[in-house]
Amino acid sequence: MTDRSIRPLPIELDGLDAEWLTAALRTLAAGVTIESATVVDLNRGTCTKVRLRLQMDEAGRRAGIPDTVILKGGFEPHSRNMWYMHEAEVRAYRDLNPVLGLPSPACYFADYDEERRQGIVIIEDLVARGVTFCSALKPQTHDQAARRLEVLARYHAQTWGSPELDNGGRWSWVSDMSERARVYFSDWLEAATWQRFVASPRGAAASVHFHDRNWLKDGLDRMAVYSHRLPHCVAHGDTHLGNLYIDRDGTPGFYDPQPHRAPGMMEVAYHLAGGLDTADRRRWEGALVRHYLDSLASHGVKPPTFDEAMRQFGLFLTLGYCIFMVNESFFQPEAINTAYTTRFSAAMIDHDTAGLLESVHP
Repeated sequence: MTDRSIRPLPIELDGLDAEWLTAALRTLAAGVTIESATVVDLNRGTCTKVRLRLQMDEAGRRAGIPDTVILKGGFEPHSRNMWYMHEAEVRAYRDLNPVLGLPSPACYFADYDEERRQGIVIIEDLVARGVTFCSALKPQTHDQAARRLEVLARYHAQTWGSPELDNGGRWSWVSDMSERARVYFSDWLEAATWQRFVASPRGAAASVHFHDRNWLKDGLDRMAVYSHRLPHCVAHGDTHLGNLYIDRDGTPGFYDPQPHRAPGMMEVAYHLAGGLDTADRRRWEGALVRHYLDSLASHGVKPPTFDEAMRQFGLFLTLGYCIFMVNESFFQPEAINTAYTTRFSAAMIDHDTAGLLESVHP
């Protein structure tokens, strides 16, 4: 087979031929040759996920590459405009996970092509491993949430308040979550676009008190001000249930990473308010937040007090509400967007998120 460079990264699915796959996987093991690749299935969304069945030589098997893999990249009409998501996922698998060790699929290739604004990862096929995938339509139990918070606390603790997040530091490339939110949501909070979401099923499921787009824009600004006053850490960045799984031994797993720097409670609020049934969250959230704080302390972090943590929890609910209120139905089905919006809206009422935001001053 003729040698071929991995660059430029393909931006069309027909570019994922055996020759390119060979070049890509030779970054893992020099002797690998992919003889053919068959698309088993394909899932279009924010990113395109392609399950491939590989026919490879013995060198590939010795390198630990399985017969089926998942290839993810930007192959949709909207992909070039979402380049930062592709780049973030590549850097999570390539740069973060090998060091910080968040339980995730094995990665066989990860690269970002700045010129083409394309990022591609080739990762383990979790279906073949027999994991249980989480779902927005199946909220988590108390024990499942507690165990996942233990893993997140260990992950967060490694970079909590670290100078490596500052300019020139090892993790300085990780973008600020609250600032990214303000930029990303600006287009979706234009009047006509926002009204389209208000008129959708998720808008009907949310409290009318949160239908004011100007209030939400101001809330995102205040949330950013508050966030900047707190210690930051590297977060997975998108811990809703559709990006999570449970391994066969019960270990919580994470995929589809969007790493950002943020206060740890921003990720905790996003996960718990989205991942628990509303009635269960009301009963369990206090105990689960205490469990997270205790887990942080066990890893050498001085956590916030419980009262301060709950204040952060209530205020940071703004992010999850905004994400799913304006999430296009071609990114997530309307039923999922509605389920999440409903949960976040209820949590915001319970925690007086509006009042908490109003108390934040520049």
